[in-house]
Amino acid sequence: QVQLVESGGGLVQAGGSLRLSCAASGTIFSINVMGWYRQAPGKQRELVAAITSGGSTNYGDSVKGRCTISRDNAKNTVYLQMNSLKPEDTAVYYCNVRRPITMATMDGYWGQGTQVTVSS
Repeated sequence: QVQLVESGGGLVQAGGSLRLSCAASGTIFSINVMGWYRQAPGKQRELVAAITSGGSTNYGDSVKGRCTISRDNAKNTVYLQMNSLKPEDTAVYYCNVRRPITMATMDGYWGQGTQVTVSS
């Protein structure tokens, strides 16, 4: 019921910046959490950043200080600004949205991912 379209990935030099965007369409509840995860080959998927509809944020330790997540609630779009990129940031970045279904249950959706490659 939710489709996520990511954009903004690509090749960037170490120390550079990029801005990822994720637009959600379909049935998006007013209260939700949108975020970014990443996964490098052979490694587990990890949280990059997440943001609630109220603006509360959470960042993964690996990107703290270098990443800012924001959202446009009217557009159901989440953005990830990444600065001072390092080769270790190379991964597929996935957009995620979670919606409350019951008082204690949420469903979630994933985008197909966008490749970010940071060259040294």
